[in-house]
Amino acid sequence: QNVSISQGEGGFEINLDHRKLKTPQAKLFTVPSEALAIAVATEWDSQKDTIKFYTMHLTTLCNTALDNPTQRNKVQLICAAVKFLETDTVCYRVEEPAALAELQKNEWDPIIAWAEKRYNVAIGSSTSITGPNIPASTKDTFISHLASYNMWALQGIEYVITQLKSLILSMGLIDRHITVEKAVLLSRLEEEYQIQRWGSVEWAHNYDLCELRARAAAGTLFVHLCSESSTVKHKLLQD
Repeated sequence: QNVSISQGEGGFEINLDHRKLKTPQAKLFTVPSEALAIAVATEWDSQKDTIKFYTMHLTTLCNTALDNPTQRNKVQLICAAVKFLETDTVCYRVEEPAALAELQKNEWDPIIAWAEKRYNVAIGSSTSITGPNIPASTKDTFISHLASYNMWALQGIEYVITQLKSLILSMGLIDRHITVEKAVLLSRLEEEYQIQRWGSVEWAHNYDLCELRARAAAGTLFVHLCSESSTVKHKLLQD
């Protein structure tokens, strides 16, 4: 298929062989920025004989933003994101084995310290099964910060959070404090510790790692492209 983009009344559209792309709910597939349209069109252009939707993370995120299948509003999206603080991966610590406890301290304490300084909040960590006691003021600060994003970007933020199981790692990634590779490594710290100790099924481990990196990268790119007001000044996919 020939893939192109065009500008319509509601934003930028994707054309497949001159047919306009639609969402699963048959809405016109329209995105808010030219840069995002180019990225989505590139996903479609990379498809060969069989369309593999599971590889098209940006397209999936756009469909979610357009169709809003769970019918949530902005406040509900923000509350769902902040709720992850209560079970944030980097806040839950083990006491045994000592080597893993030390690894968690060395790797996770710096990102928590960064978040506490960046947002002027108290977070902390805990070895209790109930997790740390996150102050209400900390939650309020994150609620206010997330409220500065539009609905599309919030869909991307929640997507990244669900991949990394961590609001703190997600904000570090979106704020460009850490890389995708670092964020994924920190989110899988216990698993990587176990693999180094006991080994792994090589192909399965590599696949899971690459897939998680792809999803986290796509979600982060989606947030930035949905928050970007300027348009890209070049034409897409020359024949």
